[in-house]
Amino acid sequence: MRTLKYLLLLVLFFTSCKIKKEASDTAEFVKEMSAKKVVRKHIAANFSKKTLKAKFKVAYRDRKMKQSISLALKIKKDEVIWLKGTKFINIFKAKITPEKVLFYSSLEKTYFEGDFAMLKKLLGVEINFKQLQNLFLGQALVNLKKEKQEVAVVENTYVLSPKTQSNFFEALFAVNAKNFKLAYQSIIQGEKRQRLDINYPSYTSVQEAVFPKEIKINVKRGKESTTIDFTLKTIEFNTKINTFFSIPKGYKRIQL
Repeated sequence: MRTLKYLLLLVLFFTSCKIKKEASDTAEFVKEMSAKKVVRKHIAANFSKKTLKAKFKVAYRDRKMKQSISLALKIKKDEVIWLKGTKFINIFKAKITPEKVLFYSSLEKTYFEGDFAMLKKLLGVEINFKQLQNLFLGQALVNLKKEKQEVAVVENTYVLSPKTQSNFFEALFAVNAKNFKLAYQSIIQGEKRQRLDINYPSYTSVQEAVFPKEIKINVKRGKESTTIDFTLKTIEFNTKINTFFSIPKGYKRIQL
């Protein structure tokens, strides 16, 4: 049964990540490697800078809305994630710490202050500060060392899957053989008919740091689907960043 489940996950990988197959004469040779070693190398490839400041073009689409915005991202590693979305004017700001989420919408004159329930509502899965940070950095959302993994070589990636899948969700991770950052990760909650797919089609290397150049997120809840595509425009590391956040007066607090 475990082998059958693993094969089904591989089929899901092929049908959803949509990575173009390279021509055989340009494909790289990927040597076999134990799952433990792949996990160690992926963890070692984690972002090591103290801060980052980046700008993205973001395309958002769901059943009701289609919109493109500019997104400013600042991260003080393991401490703060700061976001500002603009489209001619400021649309929203958010400040996320390991303890809480602060967010306000300039368009709706509303704000949120509380736990990670808002992010769960957006992404369809439970997510904490560490996991959100890993999403932006091209790292696995879950601790790959916590469970024993199986590994298979597929299209220049090492595909990892827990030997014993959780009763609550199934997970799949594809690790690039070249830089050991993620090519793709998927978390599936079958009973709730929810699925989170995160694809990293390309990376850039700046100041000896490897960072996602593209991030493509697809969230499915039953028949509903939401996609969020990030395209990197600029990035700086280890610069002084300002993460000040203040909720404007007169905004109405929203409850989830």
